[in-house]
Amino acid sequence: MHYMIGVDIGTTSTKAVGFNLQGHVLAEKSVEYPLLTPQPSYSEQNPDEVFQAVLDSISAVTAAARTTGFTLAGLAGISFSSAMHSLIALDENGNLLTNSITWADTRSKEYADQIKNSAAGHNIYRRTGTPIHSMSPLCKLVWLQAEQPELVKQAHKFISIKEYVFYRLFGQYVIDYSIASATGLFDIFTLQWYPPALQSAGITPEHLATPLPCTHIIRGLSAEQASYLGVDPQVPFILGGGDGCLANLGSGAIRPGNAALTIGTSGAIRVISSEPATDSQERIFSYILTPEHYVLGGPVSNGAILLSWFRDQFGMPETQLAKDLAMDVYELLLQKAAIIPAGANGLLFLPYLLGERAPIWDANARGVFFGLNLSHTREHLLRALLEGILFGIYSVANALIQVTGPIDVIYANGGFAKGDIWVQMLADIFNHEIRVTESVESSALGAVILGMQALGMISDFETIDKLVPIARTYLPNPEQHAVYQQLYAIYEGLYPKLKQDFAAITALQG
Repeated sequence: MHYMIGVDIGTTSTKAVGFNLQGHVLAEKSVEYPLLTPQPSYSEQNPDEVFQAVLDSISAVTAAARTTGFTLAGLAGISFSSAMHSLIALDENGNLLTNSITWADTRSKEYADQIKNSAAGHNIYRRTGTPIHSMSPLCKLVWLQAEQPELVKQAHKFISIKEYVFYRLFGQYVIDYSIASATGLFDIFTLQWYPPALQSAGITPEHLATPLPCTHIIRGLSAEQASYLGVDPQVPFILGGGDGCLANLGSGAIRPGNAALTIGTSGAIRVISSEPATDSQERIFSYILTPEHYVLGGPVSNGAILLSWFRDQFGMPETQLAKDLAMDVYELLLQKAAIIPAGANGLLFLPYLLGERAPIWDANARGVFFGLNLSHTREHLLRALLEGILFGIYSVANALIQVTGPIDVIYANGGFAKGDIWVQMLADIFNHEIRVTESVESSALGAVILGMQALGMISDFETIDKLVPIARTYLPNPEQHAVYQQLYAIYEGLYPKLKQDFAAITALQG
C-alpha cells in the first residue's frame, strides 16, 4: 500500500492532502495563518508561521495514514505546490530580513508602472512571460532598491516562500522552473535567469536560488524533522511548481480547448500549450510546468477573499447561525445569494478591493457597486459580489481566447467548487460546460501527479484521466446567460471610465 502527499502552500493557509495512487483522497489537513496587512498596500506572511504550517499539515496527514494501515515505507513521496510571486530577503546566515511579501502586496506599484511603460519593460515581459505588475518579484526588488537600500545591501538571497521551506528542510537554495517563471526575472526560452531583468532589479544570479526542473527530487531530512513529520528520513521530496500550473494538471485540463478555472483567495483561468506565448497587450502570463508544457492565462487578485470580507462586514447573522447549527457559514451565505435572481436586479460589482491583475493590471483599481437603488438588499449586494468575481475572470478568459484560441470545456477547482450555487453561476456566465473533479484540491493533486512522474510511476501526463475522475458536471442556462451578457456589456465599460478616478481616490487613501 502506497500513497503520496501533495502540499499546497497558499496565501492564508497550507493544505496537505494524502492521495492513493489512483488519485483518491485518503486524508487532508489545512493549517491557517494570518495575512499581515498593517497598512493598505501591505500584504505579507510570517515565513516561520508558514513553515510550521507545512510541518503540521504533513504530520497530521501521515498520522491519519498510519491509522488506516499505512507504514513509513508506504509514503512514496511528498510533492509541493505554492502560491507564486512571493519575495523574502535573507542574510548570509539564512536569517530573515523581511517577511514574505506576497502577490497581493502593492507597495511597488509606482515602480511597476515606470517599468511597464518603458521599452525595457516590454522586452522583459516578452522574455519572462510575467506581466509587469506590483505582484512580481522583479517590481518588488526595484522598490526595495529604491526604498530600503540598506536592507538590500545586507541581503544574501532573495527567495520565495516555497524556497524558504526547502531551505529550512534541506539547507539548499533551489527554485523550480514554474515558480521562477513567475518572478519576472527568468527567461522562459533559455530556462536561465534573464540578465536584463536582473540588471533592472539591481541583483546578480548569485542573489537567487538555483533553477531546477519541477520534477527535481531531494532526500535527506534530519532525524528530528523526519520524526516530527512521521516519515522516513530518505522519503523523496519533489520540488513541484506553482499552484496555478499544477491546478491545470490536477484537474485534467491539459488538452487544447480545456481550461482550468480556480477560485481560492484569488482566482485564475489557464490553458496549457506546448510552447510559450505572450500577448502584445501584455494581459496574460506564460509560465512553465515542464519544458514541454506551458501554462497560459491570467490571475485576478479578488477571489473568495471578497466573500470572507463580506462575511466579516455584513454576515454577522449567518456567522452566528452557522455556529448554532454547526454549519459552514459560506454555505449559508450562498443560499442567501441563490434567492436573488441572476443579475441581482441590475446591480453590478467591480471586484477590485485588492486592486486588480489580469486583464487590466492596475493596482489602483478599487471596488464599486454600480446601479444601487433603494430596492436592493444585503442579499443583492452578496449576489452582485459573487457575479462580479466571475465577471472579472470572464474578462480574463476573453483576453486569453484572443491569444490561444477557443475554450470548449472548463474544469473548476478551488474551494468555491465544493458547492453548486456559485459553479452554476459560472456555467451561466461563461455559457460553457463546467466539470468539477472528485477532489477540488487540484493544486495538491497536480503536485502528486508531477511527483509520480518524477518517481517514474507514470510516463507522461497524457494518461492521467484515471487520476482525476469527474464528480459533477454543470450545463449553462441560456436564459440566465442572456441576462449576464447584457450586464457584462455594462461591466466591461465601467473600468475605462473610472480608471483615472481610481488613481485619484487611491492617492487620497494613502
